[in-house]
Amino acid sequence: MLDFNTVTEFSYTYCIGICAFLVPANLLTTLQTGILIGLNRPRIQVWASAVVAEFWAAAMLFHVFTWFAIGVVMPPTYILLAMALACLTINIWAMAHPSSMMQLIKFAISAFRGILEEGRRKKEEGISKKEEVISH
Repeated sequence: MLDFNTVTEFSYTYCIGICAFLVPANLLTTLQTGILIGLNRPRIQVWASAVVAEFWAAAMLFHVFTWFAIGVVMPPTYILLAMALACLTINIWAMAHPSSMMQLIKFAISAFRGILEEGRRKKEEGISKKEEVISH
């Protein structure tokens, strides 16, 4: 059985290393879950990715709670807590309602494409106006 003092001491001693691993692990596995949803992959693949991402988020939550238990309350503690909760929420959403997440991803992609096309159109208009000025 694990002793809470030992776990807390480990978390305190290796905080930089733990965070250096868990932050990218959380973000990348949550991103992977979103990409799998966006690609309309089979539910089992989405679930596998989400379960791994939830494991990393839970590990981050446990790490943050050990810091709260010893009284270390700093901005990074709350930032890591918010990131872990956001990743956990996104992965639970991906498992529970993949169709609604797919709709949001499709909307975001179409909005992003619209922004890119608008920027391209404005750039082309600016170039054609410069050509008109030069030709006169």
